[in-house]
Amino acid sequence: MSGGSSPSSRRNSSNSLSRDLDLSSEQGCLSIVVLGASGDLAKKKTFPALYHLFDQGFIQSGEVHIFGYARSNLSDDGLRERISGYLKGAPEEELSEFLQLIKYVSGSYDSGEGFEKLNKTISEYEASSKSESYRRLFYLALPPSVYPSVCKMIRTYCMNPSSHPGWTRVIVEKPFGKDLDSAEELSSQLGELFEEHQLYRIDHYLGKELVQNLLVLRFANRLFLPLWNRDNIDNIQIVFREDFGTEGRGGYFDQYGIIRDIIQNHLLQVLQSVNPIKPEEVVLGQYDGYKDDPTVPDESNTPTFASVVLRVHNERWEGVPFILKAGKALNSRKAEVRVQFKDVPGDIFRCKKQGRNEFVIRLQPSEAMYMKVTVKKPGLEMATEQSELDLSYGMRYQNVKIPEAYERLILDTIRGDQQHFVRRDELKAAWQIFTPLLHDIDDGKLKAVPYQPGSRGPKEADELSARVGYVQTHGYVWIPPTLA
Repeated sequence: MSGGSSPSSRRNSSNSLSRDLDLSSEQGCLSIVVLGASGDLAKKKTFPALYHLFDQGFIQSGEVHIFGYARSNLSDDGLRERISGYLKGAPEEELSEFLQLIKYVSGSYDSGEGFEKLNKTISEYEASSKSESYRRLFYLALPPSVYPSVCKMIRTYCMNPSSHPGWTRVIVEKPFGKDLDSAEELSSQLGELFEEHQLYRIDHYLGKELVQNLLVLRFANRLFLPLWNRDNIDNIQIVFREDFGTEGRGGYFDQYGIIRDIIQNHLLQVLQSVNPIKPEEVVLGQYDGYKDDPTVPDESNTPTFASVVLRVHNERWEGVPFILKAGKALNSRKAEVRVQFKDVPGDIFRCKKQGRNEFVIRLQPSEAMYMKVTVKKPGLEMATEQSELDLSYGMRYQNVKIPEAYERLILDTIRGDQQHFVRRDELKAAWQIFTPLLHDIDDGKLKAVPYQPGSRGPKEADELSARVGYVQTHGYVWIPPTLA
C-alpha cells in the first residue's frame, strides 16, 4: 500500500469520475436489504457483488448500509464471518471496511414482528445519516413461493417513508412461475403491492458482458447491417451446456426441468412473432443415472436436455430456424450464440465441405467473439482451411476486470435502469410460447430419450439440427488463445 492512504480514499480518486457520471442523479442514503441473507445465493452471489461495487467505488461508506435478514439466529459478526469466507483474496483493510457496513436482523418471512424490527433498524440508520432522501433496495434471495408474503410484509412495514423523497425497489430472482397461469398469478400478486417500475425481475444472463455487447455490435457496426437477415443467415443456435448433472439438486430440478430452468428463463429473448412450437421440432433427453438421486421419482419424465426449434414470423427472420439447446451432464460446459451463414454461391475453391461462415458469441467460459472464415492454407498449393477472426476478451482486455452479472444488475437497480430486467409483458410472452409444450411433457405426451453422461446429448438432437439446416463443421475446433 502506498502513502498510507485509506482504501476509501484510493477508491474515491480512481472512481470519482465514473461515479459522477453514473450516479449523479441518485442522492441520499441507500439501504440495501438482502432477504435470505444466510442462504447460498446471498453468500455466493449477492454479497460478493455488493463487495465488488464497494471496491470499485460505486457504493461507499457514509452513503450506504447493508442489512441481512433471515430466520437464522445470527449476530452481525456471525453474518460477516460467513460472507468473508466467499471473499478470499480481498485486501484485509478494505474487506473490513465493507463488512462494517453490514448489519443483521433475524425474523420470519410471514409475520410482522421481524419486519417491524427490520424497518426500525433501517430507520435508525437513515436518521443518523441526516440525509434528505431515503432509498431502499430489497433483494429477495429467496424461493419464489415466499415472494407474495415477503413483498406484502415489505409493503406493510418497510416502505420508504412518505416524509422523505426517495424510492423503494424490489429485486426478485427466477424462476417466475412454472407455466403461464402460475407466472401470471405471481405477477398479479406482486402487481397488487408494487408498481412495475418498482419491480426488478433478475435474469443474470442479461447482465453478462457479451450479452450487453450484442446491441452495440449489431447497431454500431456497418458490417452487420446488410448481413443480419434471412437473406444471408441460415440458422441461429443458442446453446447452454453443462458438464455436470443435478448433483444434490435433483428434487428441486425435477419440479422444473431444463426448459423451465434454462430455456424459458435464460435463452428466450426473441419473443414477438414466434409461432407455436411444433412437437416434431423438439428433442427431450434425460441422462442415465438421473433417477438414481433418491429425491427424484422413479417414474420421472423431467428432461435434463432439450433442443427446441423456434420459428419467427416476421419479414427479417421468416424461414430462419432458431435452435435453442440446453442440457446437463454433457461433454463440455459453455454458453454461446452461434449465427451460421448460408453457403457461398459457386464454391469456386471447392471448400464447401469444410464448413460455413459462423459468427460465434461465447458467453462462458473464455468470453470471446469470433468469426469462422475460410482462408488459404499457407504453402505453395491453392488449398483452403477454416480459421477465425478472433476477439478473445482474456487477450484483448488483459488488465480489465470484466464485471460479474450480479454487480451490473444491482447497480442498474440502484440507478433505476430496467432495460436489463424481465418485464411482466415479456415474461407473459415467454410463458405463452412454452406452456403448451411444458403441459405436453407433464402429461407424458412427449418422452425424454436417454443419453449417456459426458456425451453431446441425444443423437436425435443433432439429427434435428441437421434437418432444419445446421451444417456441422468437421475438423475445426476453436482454441482460446493464450499468452504463451
